[in-house]
Amino acid sequence: MMSKKCKYALKALVHLGNEFGKGNLLTGDIAKSAHIPKKFLELILLDLKRGGYVQSKPGAGGGYRLVQEPKKIAMADIYRFFDGAIALQPCVSQKFHERCDDCPNENACPLKPAFFEIREKTFQIMSKITLDSLLQYSRQAKSRGSRQRLLRRP
Repeated sequence: MMSKKCKYALKALVHLGNEFGKGNLLTGDIAKSAHIPKKFLELILLDLKRGGYVQSKPGAGGGYRLVQEPKKIAMADIYRFFDGAIALQPCVSQKFHERCDDCPNENACPLKPAFFEIREKTFQIMSKITLDSLLQYSRQAKSRGSRQRLLRRP
């Protein structure tokens, strides 16, 4: 399951992605728009800064901005950055592999092929979903919401 920290990081990145190339955003504005507790967001943004996803500028005109283009940031990268392995079990993890202590022979494990397939398919899906994809989903949702409100007017 995705942690709240990772989910909030994705929400903040979407918000920053909407303003990509337009300047810096204040933490308070991001927190309010993305419905993220400000103190928690401050910690998340510091992590994202350490990870090279955002930059910050202090003072007037300061705030945070996205460093990379939205199409270059994959959900898989953010998930791994905050939550670690995508795999259900460490014996099939690509980046965090560990032997299972209850399995004397990993190659003969009847569960490993299933766990491997789940990891592969999950990784493929999460790698295809970029920040740009999330921005498109967001725009489509806003558009649908606007159309629905227009349709409900008397």
